[in-house]
Amino acid sequence: MSHRRRPSNQSEAFYAHARLYDRIFPGGGPSVDFYRADANRQGGRVLELGCGTGNKLIPIASGGQPCVGLDLSPDMLSEAQRKASERGVAVEWIQGDMRDFDLGRTFDYVFIAANSLLHLHEAEDLVSCFRSVRRHLAPGAKFVFNVFNPSVQMLAEADGVRRTRKSLSFMDPDRGDVSVDVAETYDSPAQVTRGTWYLSTDSEPDFVVAPLEVRSIFPQELPLLLSLGGLELVERFGDWSGRPFAADAPIQLCICE
Repeated sequence: MSHRRRPSNQSEAFYAHARLYDRIFPGGGPSVDFYRADANRQGGRVLELGCGTGNKLIPIASGGQPCVGLDLSPDMLSEAQRKASERGVAVEWIQGDMRDFDLGRTFDYVFIAANSLLHLHEAEDLVSCFRSVRRHLAPGAKFVFNVFNPSVQMLAEADGVRRTRKSLSFMDPDRGDVSVDVAETYDSPAQVTRGTWYLSTDSEPDFVVAPLEVRSIFPQELPLLLSLGGLELVERFGDWSGRPFAADAPIQLCICE
């Protein structure tokens, strides 16, 4: 196992609240269905980088494929372990940095879901990650990931004003109704959206205040970054149903070899 480098962004605190994270982003839906079906078609050993609390990996492992999940956050991994044990599913969970890791074995299917790749802000970190992935690919293996397709209009609207995101509010068994506010600015030279997330109840305003910073990867630079890492982008979809990627697509779903 290689040494852990510190993350290049300030988002670590956001992932220290693993159970709350799962209530904001409960998982399920077409992304889980896609990765589960795709990994099943590919067969063999599966590695997820930035696996979080296992929302994608546990369903794959429940089908019997040998699965490894790597994440930087011990809190997220602890919750993933708890959930896998509760479901009687075997997964190997490893704390590590997706930019630079050595697991001493190869995999048939490697994936990075849910924009996790966008926590790597520097081009050199992305290339380093892709090189690490390449070293872990067995012959004929696939590397798949999804990142959002940047909207220039949305980036321009990141004005630093704190706003409530009604779609993210949730019920917490211990606290009751929790509202989520977000304030974001866009650092265009760095291509990084710098946000602060505020979780509140009526009786406990701002009980969590955590930064969350994500990079934008524009469609034209993505194949170049991959090629610098020794990988080839063989297909890019614009949604979970396999629609071809186009300018107005919400996501970049990338299939690489």
